Amino acid sequence: MSATLSASTLLAVPLAPLVGAAVAGLFGTKFGGNHIGRKVTHSLTILGVLVAFIISAMTLKSVVADGARFNATLYEWMVVGGLKMEVGFMVDGLTAMMMCVVTFVSLMVHIYTIGYMEEDDGYNRFFAYISLFTFSMLMLVMSNNMLQLFFGWEAVGLVSYLLIGFWFNKPTAIFANMKAFLVNRVGDFGFILGIGLIAAYAGTLNYTEAFAKANTLAGITFPGTEWMLITVICICLFIGAMGKSAQFPLHVWLPDSMEGPTPISALIHAATMVTAGIFMVARMSPLFELSDTALSFILVIGAITALFMGFLGIIQNDIKRVVAYSTLSQLGYMTVALGASAYSVAVFHLMTHAFFKALLFLGAGSVIIGMHHNQDIRWMGGVRKYMPITWITSLLGSLALIGTPFFAGFYSKDSIIEAVHESHLWGANFAYYAVLAGVFITAFYSFRMYFLVFHGKERYDQNPDAHHDDHAHDAHGHDDHGHGHDAHKPHESPMVVWLPLVLLAIPSVVIGFMTIEPMLFGEFFKNAIFVDGAKHHAMKELEEAFHGPVAMAIHGLTAAPFWLALAGVVLSYYMYMINPALPAAIKRACGPIYRLLENKYYMDWINENIIARGTRALGTGLWKGGDQAVIDGAIVNGSWKLVGRISGVVRWMQSGYIYHYAFAMLLGIFVLMTYFVWFKR
Repeated sequence: MSATLSASTLLAVPLAPLVGAAVAGLFGTKFGGNHIGRKVTHSLTILGVLVAFIISAMTLKSVVADGARFNATLYEWMVVGGLKMEVGFMVDGLTAMMMCVVTFVSLMVHIYTIGYMEEDDGYNRFFAYISLFTFSMLMLVMSNNMLQLFFGWEAVGLVSYLLIGFWFNKPTAIFANMKAFLVNRVGDFGFILGIGLIAAYAGTLNYTEAFAKANTLAGITFPGTEWMLITVICICLFIGAMGKSAQFPLHVWLPDSMEGPTPISALIHAATMVTAGIFMVARMSPLFELSDTALSFILVIGAITALFMGFLGIIQNDIKRVVAYSTLSQLGYMTVALGASAYSVAVFHLMTHAFFKALLFLGAGSVIIGMHHNQDIRWMGGVRKYMPITWITSLLGSLALIGTPFFAGFYSKDSIIEAVHESHLWGANFAYYAVLAGVFITAFYSFRMYFLVFHGKERYDQNPDAHHDDHAHDAHGHDDHGHGHDAHKPHESPMVVWLPLVLLAIPSVVIGFMTIEPMLFGEFFKNAIFVDGAKHHAMKELEEAFHGPVAMAIHGLTAAPFWLALAGVVLSYYMYMINPALPAAIKRACGPIYRLLENKYYMDWINENIIARGTRALGTGLWKGGDQAVIDGAIVNGSWKLVGRISGVVRWMQSGYIYHYAFAMLLGIFVLMTYFVWFKR
């Protein structure tokens, strides 16, 4: 590629998965007559994502090596007044990195799905959905304007609704996808308000044009208040990120989304939907840098999510839900970095997390296959000797997650902790101790899961619910994926399942070491991310303390995060391998705390019994009082009744007799004469 990127080549990146999704959806399902089989469907969709990944990798190389950039409108949809509605791309370091992460993880998920969903009746439909999901996310990250950003934003929400409820005969799946849809609508309401305020006061939806007017926006107060307009805009935008990136209290949808098939758990929670909010705030950094109030708000929300969602991971027994709460906590870490004005660190953690979290989710799915659809880690144990590839890749993913020196997660997580330590914003002290405590908690619940699954005594033959059905195969009569293994012993997954694990394990180990210097301290994000160094100097402090990835890792061996992580691993080993009676004793001693965690801080209860019922009561009141009483009763029915009464009176006066009309005329003349004689003298 030349230093000038080609618009037609870039257009192929989102369109290739879209074509695969369209063909699979139209001709590979009942809707289109099932004209193509499973092999053609997965071949076409994988080819589409592969093409997108190859072009994305070439684009990244051109951006890094040649400094290539692209920012242009491809199609002008309409002009409303002076406001242009456009489709266009902005490709810089931030976009190119996101393109590669999205397409690579999506490619791994597509390949993995061949083995995981091989017996599912909705095989072709699933491939159509995940390819459409990839298209939606690519349109989001490649956009150069807020209209297209919002299109991609809503499209990933729509497709995630379809994927979470993929098994639409399961009531829990239907409840989960509706919950995800409704919670995201709450966040999206704030998001569209933020976009609307930018359009109203900046007169444009284009990123570059809006950022050029950022200082003007910063000097305006919100009408009728003393609030700064830029603060209102940034908080509204971040409310959108709270929904999409599952920040407290709009996090409640994400754990329930585990009702969908495991491949989409990896796709939604690793590289695509949940990272959209992090990407959006980083892209809007020229606006967020102008409001310390908004940044403090982001900092505190992220810290609450990082710490308190980690606590919930400790008590989970479903293997996928442990990883899901880990995702929530790690998204909190990214959000904390955004609040500390360390946008590049947040995006760096987004990238490293995408690889090892996708690895952990797909590893969990491999365990589910090998354990004949059992998801309860209490009924596993000793799986290591039966599933060696899944074991070693899951171990590497867990080491990366807890921030082991030299692993990818270490470089990004430690950078976040140091960045928030250097921040002087309100709430920074709380955020620092929250993310520091989160290191211990993450290590504890991660290795609790690891030890219970892969080590210790084999417990899979004691499971009272032998077919805990993630794969929804009970309805189809399949229990073992057709591999002919012993019905009781675990077995390694087929190559099409473990190969993506190996390919994801490689960046989970090395990507942080390879990219920390250019991404955080080089010019990788030049002109993509803006930081006001005079006001927010966390990145400057990090740069002064950085002496290379090797020195950082060696120093990390003596730092508090490493010892906290090690303590978490050791404690989990002692509690679940050496003294397994201790967790039960702690549970009995800490009953109220355990119930609080088991009920997820009662957030679902509050949503269902207070907010939902209050909303229903308000709706009923508006319906009966406003719609039925005022609109139907007073306005609609009242108007015709009034007309009817007036008509009745007028009809009585229209008798049809001439002498009645003559009498009325004489009476009228008499009244007028009396009026003028007596009152107009």
